[in-house]
Order: sequence, then structure tokens, then C-alpha cells
Amino acid sequence: MTAPSCACYNGLHIVSESLPSRSPSTTMIAPQDDEETPLLQRPEHPTATKTPLPWDQFWIILLLEIPDFLSSQTLAPFIPQLIRDIGVTQGDESQVGYYVGVLQSSYYAAHLLTIFHWSRLSDHIGRKPLMLTALLAIIVSMFSFGLSKTFLGLLVSRVVCGAFDSSDSVLETLVMDTTDVTNMPEAYGYIPIPWMIGNTVGPLIGGSLSRPADRFPNIFGRSELLKTYPYLLPCSISAFFISIAWLITYFRLKESVSTRTPLWELIKGRFFGQSYQKLRQPSSNVDPGEAQSKPLPLHALLTSKVLRITTSNVTTSLLHIAFTSVQPVFYATPIELGGLSLDPPHIGALLAAQGVAHGIFQLLFNARLHDRFGAGAIHITGVSSGIPIIILFPVINALARAYGVGMAVWLCVAVQLALTTSLVMCYPCMSLFIRAAAPNRASFGATNGIVLAAVTVASIIGPASAASVFSYSLQEGHDAWSIYYFLMAIAFLAVGAALLLPRDPSVWEDSNDIIANDRVL
Repeated sequence: MTAPSCACYNGLHIVSESLPSRSPSTTMIAPQDDEETPLLQRPEHPTATKTPLPWDQFWIILLLEIPDFLSSQTLAPFIPQLIRDIGVTQGDESQVGYYVGVLQSSYYAAHLLTIFHWSRLSDHIGRKPLMLTALLAIIVSMFSFGLSKTFLGLLVSRVVCGAFDSSDSVLETLVMDTTDVTNMPEAYGYIPIPWMIGNTVGPLIGGSLSRPADRFPNIFGRSELLKTYPYLLPCSISAFFISIAWLITYFRLKESVSTRTPLWELIKGRFFGQSYQKLRQPSSNVDPGEAQSKPLPLHALLTSKVLRITTSNVTTSLLHIAFTSVQPVFYATPIELGGLSLDPPHIGALLAAQGVAHGIFQLLFNARLHDRFGAGAIHITGVSSGIPIIILFPVINALARAYGVGMAVWLCVAVQLALTTSLVMCYPCMSLFIRAAAPNRASFGATNGIVLAAVTVASIIGPASAASVFSYSLQEGHDAWSIYYFLMAIAFLAVGAALLLPRDPSVWEDSNDIIANDRVL
């Protein structure tokens, strides 16, 4: 916790320490308080001094936000065509979406098995070693993907990347480490810049440079390597940029964890056993301030606040991931089968335009909307926008069937892409809730790990289930609207989970010091 968010509890903390003993009634005061009552609001906020962002490190964090988006968005435009090229579907167009979903889910399946352990490890050995490992995993995976000629090779490439890429958790934790409650909304106003770069440049690289020997014969027509591996060029270019980010991280990023445990000691303690055993043992001599500076055990992290934000994060991510899985497959599917019959360059251009719109809107309006309406209201609005986004899929196909891909279709596509901006704005809001829900500052990584491990489950289910339902809906004799019923059900779940969160994350953050101290003592 930072000084501004803890100040209102200093008095209570001192009074409780001056008492000769902790009576049962005193112990239960903090847990029984209503989390959303005005009593927990911080009176000093209106006059609190805003902390400047630490730009000497924050620009590196912004740079490190790019690789994950750049790599995934580089692959997105050409994966459907790559699935066709390797012949795994044996010419059955309805199976393309299924195999695309399997590839996407394989990444998250491996991610699920490791993300919590990486996140908790970062609380002990630091963020920098984990970030370097994650970037290296992405680089290796991109080269491996471009050199793969079989579906098994593609699958192994994504699994390796998912198992070692902890960049999402580490970067969120780095933002929490380098900001406080006064400047965190401002920090998330800049996060869309790398999102926009990754989501714009990635599709352009993947869509424009795939199969370069065929598309640019005068330049690449004599390259046997690019003829044999037609998707190696876009993968290599993304890997090159990520390699630059790795070097900058190695030489310029400062470690944000002040007290670190050597990795060998953790290994000797059987992966955190010794470190956490000390915290599990109750002791009347434990100093609350010292406890607040140490990572807490897993059972102390599973609070109602963490479970509520985890539920909302899971359902929102499931909605967004399911949509982004269906979106490029819908664009690539023939019109007569329910899609839009677009080729990879057009798909890449649309996804790039979507990335630009997301980035510009969040950069200009995120902080203002947060100050005006609060994170809770923005989050509910964002998940609610999923309903019209889904409805527009069959509308776009119906217009394409009736009038061809003309002005009416492109107008609806533009409206759909614009609405996704509102959905993406849920992520900065949820990060604020995760920070507020963490019992103490030293457990940011582990709290992030809990949430992201659960989100990873949604990330596994989302692509595979959405792509499978989409393929099912394309088959003769099946309801063509099955995929939209499926997505609509997820949207309503996300809206319901969003209603469990308060309007302002600060009402959670205010009470964390007392609650964490009660658990330790």
C-alpha cells in the first residue's frame, strides 16, 4: 500500500497497537465493516498530491507491453490460411475454425499450468528475470511457428510460448510496483499506446508479409527459403523487434522488488515451502509493518474481494477472447457459409484499424472517463457493449448475402469495431480492482497470478469452444445462429459478474492494511 491509501488508517493502527490485548470484538471490527460504506472513503483524496509517473522506468514498461500483442496479432491474419495450407482439414472448410481454436487454446492451456507459479516466483526473485524469460520464450516461439510445416509443430510452438510467457502478469505487477493510487489511472491512460502499436503493426506484418514469394515475386521470388516457409518472414520480423525489447530490458530495466530471495533457497525450500511456512505460523511478536512487506501465503490471498474480481475478470475475458477468436474466422469464412469472404490482407487491415481505434480512444478518454464515472461504471458499460457486438455478426452476413460486400456491410463492420473499444476498456478498470484487492503490496504478483490463472482457464475454453461452436453452426443441418446464442450467454454472465464490483476500487484498498494485519496476527 502507498502512503496516500494508508493514511486514513494510521490512527486506527496506532490505537489498536496501544491496547494491551486484542479482544474478540476489536478483532472483528474490520472484517464486519461494509466494504462500500462512506466510512471507508478516504477524506484526504481531494487534497492529496499527485505523484509524478517515474518515466525513467515507465517507458520501458510501455515498451514491454508491445511484444505479447505484436506476436499474437502477427499470427492472427494468416493462421486460417496456414491451417488450409498444411492440409490438416483435408479441404473441409468448416474445420478451419476448429483447428484455429485448438492452436489458440494450446497456448492458454500451457499458460494455466505455469502462470501462478511464475507470478508468485516474481514476488521472491524479482520481476526482471521473469520478464527476460518471457521475452525469450516469445522469440523462440515466433521462429518455431514460422518454420513449422505440420500442425503438431505449430501446436508445440504455442505450448512452449504459453508455458514460459509470464509477461502479462509480470507487466501488470510492474505497473503496480511503480505507481500508487494517485497516478495509476494516469499510467493506464498511456498503456493503450503499446496496445495500439502491437495491435496495429502486428496485423499489418502478418497480413502483408505472409507468402511473400507469391505476393512480391520481384523482391522475394528467388528465395527458396521463403517459398518453403511462406510465413517465416512476418514471424522473423516480429521476433527481431522483440529481441530489441529483450536487450533494453536486460540493460535498462531496474528491479522493483526490494527484498529478494535467492532462487537456490526457494528450490531448497521445495518451491516456497520454507518462505511461506514462517508466515503460516502465528506469532504475537510479528510486526504488522514487517508482515505487510512480505508475500502472504495462498490462503491469505483468497479473500472475497479477490474472488469477486477474479469472477468478473474471467467472464469478461471469456467474452473478449471468444469474440476475438470468432472475428478473424468469421471474416475469412465464405459468405454462403455465414462469413464475409475476406483475404488475409483485408483481415489484417481491419484488425489494425481496430487496434488504432482502441489506442486513440483510451489515450484520450480513459483517464477522463475514470475520473468522471469511476472504474465500476466503465467496466459495466464495456461488458454490456458485448451484446450489440455479437448481434452485428449475423447482421453483417445477412447484408453481405443480400447486397454483397458494399457500403452497408462496411458501415456495420465499422460500428462493430468501434463498440469493441468499449469492451477493451474493461481491462484497465479490472487492473485497478486487482491492485485494490491485493492484501498487501508484497503480494501483488501472487494476487495477479491467482486472477490470471483463472483467466487462463477462460482463455482455454474461449477459443476452442467458440471456434468449435462456429464450425458446428456452419455444418449442414445445424442452426447457423448457434455461435451467437453461445456468445450472448457469455455476455450476460459477464454483465452479471460486473455488477458484483463496487463503483470505486478505493473502497477495497482502504481496508486492506487492517485485514491483512488481522490475518497475520
